[in-house]
Amino acid sequence: MLVHGFAVSSRYMLPTAERLSGRYPVLAPDLPGYGQSQEPGQVLDVPELAEFLAGWMTRRGITRAVLVGNSFGCQIIADLALRYPERVSHVVMIGPTADADARTMLQHIWRLARDLLHEPFALWLIQGHDYLAFCLRWQWKTARYMLDDRIEQKLPLLRMPILVLRGEHDPIAPQRWVERLARLAPAGSVAIVPDAGHAVNYSA
Repeated sequence: MLVHGFAVSSRYMLPTAERLSGRYPVLAPDLPGYGQSQEPGQVLDVPELAEFLAGWMTRRGITRAVLVGNSFGCQIIADLALRYPERVSHVVMIGPTADADARTMLQHIWRLARDLLHEPFALWLIQGHDYLAFCLRWQWKTARYMLDDRIEQKLPLLRMPILVLRGEHDPIAPQRWVERLARLAPAGSVAIVPDAGHAVNYSA
């Protein structure tokens, strides 16, 4: 199950989904209020988004899955794995947020802007469309939830294998941050994708 990041839809997960689909059943849902999904009536925080995903899995008869998240999606799948460990076999975190040393809105916006230099123009178009569709008020509240969530406090409690992965040029999830997260997880490991930015799932 591929879980997208902040203010974007699952469309940028499609390159990874297509690569995996010949070997595994692959699902890439749009979270409530994102992409083609319906708005839930209020902005959902990390635990509420995790509960939504757990319910979504139940409705589709999915008892156990490998969870792959990018960016803010990593925080959501970490929360799901903490609440329902029996439903998660493995976790892959691509460019996890939010770096404990950069938890202000301005720091995050600056890092996001720097990352654009390392992403393909086609991704700019997808993100631009999705950002415009995800209203500004929802973006602000979701960003606050993202920056307030402490993924580093959850990882020591997760016993399943966890791969923390980043693109070599990712300014949003720097090397020391992903290494710290991997050390915190009892079965954590790190991988670096050369010449890639934050959205490894799209570009690499």
